Amino acid sequence: MSTDSLNKGVGALPPIKWGIALLFGLTLAGVLTLVPWYGLTHGFSGWAWAWCFLLLYANGMSITCGYHRLWAHRTYRAHWGLRLPFMIFGGMALQNSILIWATDHRRHHQHVDHNDQDPYSAGRGFWFSHIGWMLRHWETGRNDFSNGRDLMEDPLVTWQHRHYVALAIATNIGLPLLLGWLHGDLWGVFLLAGLLRLVLIHHTTFLINSLAHMWGARPYTDTNSARDNGWLAFLTYGEGYHNFHHIFERDYRNGVRWWQWDPSKWLIFAASRLGLASQLKRVPDVTIHKARVAMQLKRVEAAVTCPSRSRHLPDLERLKEHLSAEMAAFQATLAEWARVREERMASARERLLARWEEARFRDRTREIERNLKVQCRRLSRLATELSGPLPQPA
Repeated sequence: MSTDSLNKGVGALPPIKWGIALLFGLTLAGVLTLVPWYGLTHGFSGWAWAWCFLLLYANGMSITCGYHRLWAHRTYRAHWGLRLPFMIFGGMALQNSILIWATDHRRHHQHVDHNDQDPYSAGRGFWFSHIGWMLRHWETGRNDFSNGRDLMEDPLVTWQHRHYVALAIATNIGLPLLLGWLHGDLWGVFLLAGLLRLVLIHHTTFLINSLAHMWGARPYTDTNSARDNGWLAFLTYGEGYHNFHHIFERDYRNGVRWWQWDPSKWLIFAASRLGLASQLKRVPDVTIHKARVAMQLKRVEAAVTCPSRSRHLPDLERLKEHLSAEMAAFQATLAEWARVREERMASARERLLARWEEARFRDRTREIERNLKVQCRRLSRLATELSGPLPQPA
């Protein structure tokens, strides 16, 4: 049994991480007291509000497009011109270094909802998954970089990890103060672009670990607690389609339907058009539709076979027959899809074989040409050794 389980059983709790607890507590207290006081007594300039939301969006998109979809899941490759701002503004969000954030997140996906292995398991409640997992020295929160060997080979990631504190201070204190000084509104810009922005980016991002595992629909899978929620997607730069993400984590998109809000997807796609991103990974549409249909069938079957619900259904036998027909149609579709894939693989093998045969033919032809050229040179040398040129053939 893990340390977490023992602590939970006897009521003892691990020691508090006082540095992190003070950070969250004091920044929230400042937003609830200093920000409204300053607004009422001095007022905020337009520049203060503008920089607040510009930096908020820069932080959010750097977490979603950079920390999450690029480094944690490797859903695409990015040019250093994109990775560098993601590293800077992601670090400004004060959610730890890329190395720690991404390895924690990979463990979350590997052990989702497992209370003794998932670092921020929603099974331990809203408070724990939202912020509580960071406030104490939980056993599940220990740094473990064993799943991040690829990250440790990235010089940008390792540089940020070594200099994270300096980077965090420079961007969270130095940058807002500099912007405030430039606009003649030192404390107004600092309170909004520094303090309010930090609290907003913290708690909107944290909603994905907490509320996105508790509120919303599960159209793709019910094997874990992750939900799709359009309202959360709007607050979290497209990350709210969490049910999709947990079953298709290698896809660079979260919102796959045309009407779903996912600015992170659009930014990555735009970057690919500009040559700043490449190798964007997408789950085939057939696979996505298959997951949706399988979940729909599962829910209909549960409704038809559940005694407490089925006895209230009119014409139950007809519904069961309809369900059986739909299941048969689904199996037939899956079988057809398997045949199509096999045919494609066979065709690919044939094309590969044809290319190999063509390449082999070209190689043998070149070899014959070389042999003829060598023979021609030998005959030329032989003719030179003779008293005169060889007689022409009749």
